[in-house]
Amino acid sequence: MKAGQILVADHNGVYVIKMVGDVRLTLCISFDQFIDAMFKSENFTSVLFDLSDAEAIDSTTLGLMAKISILGQERCGIMPVVLASNPSIQRILQTMGFSDIFTIVDKLDAPVLGGKPLNCINCDEKEVKEKVIEAHKILMGLNASNADTFRNLVNMLESC
Repeated sequence: MKAGQILVADHNGVYVIKMVGDVRLTLCISFDQFIDAMFKSENFTSVLFDLSDAEAIDSTTLGLMAKISILGQERCGIMPVVLASNPSIQRILQTMGFSDIFTIVDKLDAPVLGGKPLNCINCDEKEVKEKVIEAHKILMGLNASNADTFRNLVNMLESC
């Protein structure tokens, strides 16, 4: 499996987030910092996730994606679009309840332009743990199945 990477770009207020390879929690802090900067941008209008080159996405990353959708809906009334052509990625999105908070498509009329990679930021274990807990609580809030799936993980992380 190809090492994970998150590429980001701003095209006139439309933020494109492209995930490539096996995207794991090692990028969670830099991804979360990007999310904060994106929502502070004056020209922010919408978000497009391109998962067409993603091989796998961990639950922490999925939780941060859900955070973007929830904040986008609350602050701007937008529902992000997710391009997902890989059947296993599509299945994960459906299982997590993402069809309720994203517009999911399997193709677009125009190609998605690339972006610059987010760099892995060195941070302490406590900061990573807090992001993992936050991301999983967001997923738990989407539906009862997610709440059941992630309850023990969140309880264990909170008790450490």
